[in-house]
Amino acid sequence: MRVALYQCTPLPLDVAGNLQRLNDIAHQAKDIDLLVLPEMFLTGYNIGAQAVARLAQTHDGDAAQQIGELAKATDTAIAYGYPERGADGQIYNSVQLIDAHGKSLCNYRKTHLFGELDHSMFSKGPDSFPVIELNGWKLGLLICYDLEFPENTRRLALAGAELIVVPTANMAPYDFIADVTVRCRAFENQCYVAYANYCGHEGDIRYCGQSSVAAPNGKQIALAEHEPTLLVATLHRQQLADAKTGNVYLADRRPELYRELSKG
Repeated sequence: MRVALYQCTPLPLDVAGNLQRLNDIAHQAKDIDLLVLPEMFLTGYNIGAQAVARLAQTHDGDAAQQIGELAKATDTAIAYGYPERGADGQIYNSVQLIDAHGKSLCNYRKTHLFGELDHSMFSKGPDSFPVIELNGWKLGLLICYDLEFPENTRRLALAGAELIVVPTANMAPYDFIADVTVRCRAFENQCYVAYANYCGHEGDIRYCGQSSVAAPNGKQIALAEHEPTLLVATLHRQQLADAKTGNVYLADRRPELYRELSKG
């Protein structure tokens, strides 16, 4: 599978502008199976509760329809972050995966909200961590801060995820998450992790870039620096098999010892 991560500066409050640059980058990308965009790509992330409420869309809204048509036109699956207005009236920080036929395969809502900014804009996502299939690969989805809780990636790996897709808006001074945690999560779960971040500034936030694809052996097979770029990596099934040789974390687990950890 060939995966592309679009590391870009935010374009806050401009849904039409973000859809246009998605159209441009999707047509530039060649022979890509999956294009991954940052967290809240559709509207920008650091935009405040009032703007989020105004710009939020349903999972099958106008933006989803346009992105579905683009996915079909370019024969590319697209995972994009956006503010979702749920049927319950709540607003969620979500990522939707639309396949190359224009069909929504998964809509995931961020479960672990980061700091005052997230809590002021969004409701917590439910206990729903689906693993879906894309082009014969099993995928799970997380968003930014979700990755920093090892339980999230572990439950996806135990459910069979071979690739975990993570749109993010990671900022300074948390560069070590992009540098260390992404590789660690891939290694400890013997799966690929694709981490698509912003770069540049948005208000008082400076994003740290360093989007990457980490292989099941913990190595970064693709790594961006701090500038806008389209990062491309090819994922190989053999690396999934090779990673399990000598790395038996999953087989050596003793869940009966960890039950108390879920009581809080």
